[in-house]
Amino acid sequence: MNIGDAAEASGLPPKTIRYYEEIGLLQPDRRGNNYRDYSGSHIHSLRFLARARSLGFSIEDCRQLLSLYGDRCRASADVKAIARGHIEEIDRKIGELEQMRATLSALVDACHGDARPDCPILEGLAG
Repeated sequence: MNIGDAAEASGLPPKTIRYYEEIGLLQPDRRGNNYRDYSGSHIHSLRFLARARSLGFSIEDCRQLLSLYGDRCRASADVKAIARGHIEEIDRKIGELEQMRATLSALVDACHGDARPDCPILEGLAG
């Protein structure tokens, strides 16, 4: 199938599919006219990548996961280590977001929100 059909079947835009090809995550077959030719296996890989990216895995993590997925001799411990590392990264980001929320909430609570020009929010942003 061509890239338009592959995009429709996988739910990914053609631009993303071309990017995955450019960085070596996917290598579609080529027809005699040098057009890309995607098989069912390629579509499965594209769906796998879409799901992994929707869970926030990095491109490099996706590369490793896709490689492990294709390796029937893999150790599930390797897959688990990647997933556990991603959870740790998510937890770190959640902590940062919670700190940002607390800081911004304190600034909002300190602001009177009236017609006066003094504003603790702007003063807090100015440092």
